[in-house]
Amino acid sequence: MGLTGLEIYKKLPQTNCGECGSPTCLAFAMQLAEGKAELSECPDVSDEAKAALDAAAKPPIATITIGSGKYEREVGGETELFRHDKTFFNETGVAVAVSDEEDVAAKVEKINALTFERVGQEIAVDMIAVKNDSGDVNTFAEAVETVADNSERTLILVTEDAAAMEAALDIAADQNPLLYAATADNYEAMTELAEENDCPLAVRGEDLDSLAELTKKIDYENLVIDSGARQTSEVLRDQNVIRRLCIKKKFRPVGFPTITFTTKEDPQEEVMQASTYIAKYAGIVVLNNTVELAETLSLLAVRQNIYTDPRVPVTVEPNKVYEVGEPDENSPVFITTNFSLSYYSVEGDVSSSKEPAYIIPIDTDGTSVLTGWAADKFGGAKIGEIITEETDIEDRVDHRKLIIPGHVAVISGKLEEASGWDVLVGPRESSGIPSFIANRWESELNG
Repeated sequence: MGLTGLEIYKKLPQTNCGECGSPTCLAFAMQLAEGKAELSECPDVSDEAKAALDAAAKPPIATITIGSGKYEREVGGETELFRHDKTFFNETGVAVAVSDEEDVAAKVEKINALTFERVGQEIAVDMIAVKNDSGDVNTFAEAVETVADNSERTLILVTEDAAAMEAALDIAADQNPLLYAATADNYEAMTELAEENDCPLAVRGEDLDSLAELTKKIDYENLVIDSGARQTSEVLRDQNVIRRLCIKKKFRPVGFPTITFTTKEDPQEEVMQASTYIAKYAGIVVLNNTVELAETLSLLAVRQNIYTDPRVPVTVEPNKVYEVGEPDENSPVFITTNFSLSYYSVEGDVSSSKEPAYIIPIDTDGTSVLTGWAADKFGGAKIGEIITEETDIEDRVDHRKLIIPGHVAVISGKLEEASGWDVLVGPRESSGIPSFIANRWESELNG
């Protein structure tokens, strides 16, 4: 168990200089005890104190880097039990398993297609777990080579055979794959391979007790852990226990990100199972069956929602002109806010109208239309200034007509005065945009 805040405070310089970002050394000590600060943030801490406080200064869950390049992922590093207390930081890695007994290239092609754009962000399956189901060293190595040659996704090498793992590492060690798994029977050989290749190592126990005993034996910090449970209820139990031991007790033997495996055959059930593991702290989830677009998108959307910082709204770049389709000098100009949900609702409904258009999201610090208006961030004077001084919309269209959301019709007068443009009050909901364009835009444009 880690040191208490008062025990840490006694070893700090107690100058209350504030350089660490905390107002006092006692406040900083409390942050250290909770794993929410790092000892390196204190400019005056002595070498003796650093040595004494090393364990307390470590985060409750280690941050482990897996993979390289575009799909490199950090897992772990979490400090909270509940997202609303602060936020969750490092998204769960989502992997799809590929057996060395199946058509590896064909499945990899399907996995590569599991990339989507949602609210302006790219979301994707980011890992491939290659399984040594054949039990043959050469077959496993060939499968790993096929995956490495045909995908940029991060690799998880799944075999308990040290010889097969070594052969796979000869091919893919430079991609920093996760080695799965060290067990009570092979941990010495697997740890040696992980150390030689500087790769992260997954450790699997038979239960939580055996897992903790095994990590104590392994003198290697670059670990991911698996309790060995596979039934959904048992995995959920173990994930909760591990997280509480880390956050509340600073229990170092399980202070690592976790890896979980789904067991359901039906893709929809598998996605629900995986969603449960993502919601309850899994560092990595490995799917066995799901490679269909619809199911995968729903799972990735769940992950995206859980790992969005609740303190920071999701936004698009504000005060610029976006094009939907190929608009010209006669296309409508819609005004909205830079809150992603507002912007993409407008964009989606403009797209469904089949009428090219311009959209200008106003900077409201990521709040919706009515919230931005109530906070005086979506007023006529502000919008008029942005339209005339910060965008080039006047050079893009021949008309001088802006369409604003119907809920804020009250700003139209000031907006006309500030911009010199005519203001059209659009529908209250973006779903009314196609009808508005079809029934009013042409008549308004022609006058």
